[in-house]
Amino acid sequence: MSGGDRPEKAEGEASDESDERGEHAEHDESDESDEDDELLLSSAGCVLALAGVLAAAAYAVPRAEYSYDGGFEGQDTDWTVILVELPLILLGGFALPPLTWAAATRYLRPWAAALVCVAVVALGLWGLDAVWHPQQGPGPGYERGI
Repeated sequence: MSGGDRPEKAEGEASDESDERGEHAEHDESDESDEDDELLLSSAGCVLALAGVLAAAAYAVPRAEYSYDGGFEGQDTDWTVILVELPLILLGGFALPPLTWAAATRYLRPWAAALVCVAVVALGLWGLDAVWHPQQGPGPGYERGI
């Protein structure tokens, strides 16, 4: 062999290399779709967190309005509702849907996991309605005496 001559490869070796290149190309395409699916699933958790905190706020803030308004001259302001109860409700609304989503997507398809998340949020709001009763203002027509 001279310096410019290269050893020739057998036909089986050359075809193996081309097969490996084809497998890598197919593997790269499937990796991209897996990454897209994973990104979609993780972004769904973020959207659910936002939706959960908005649902909790839409439910709890109007019910607690009298507690932070305080009625006449602010004499009935309830600071425990403002500083403890509302932040805990908002934290629960923020954390419960994505945690449920993460647990449900391990065992269920995404559409079924979304239904589980909606059901858990509805049950959470129902439970909150059953146990949380912030102070409310007097009924309409009620006026204090002189």
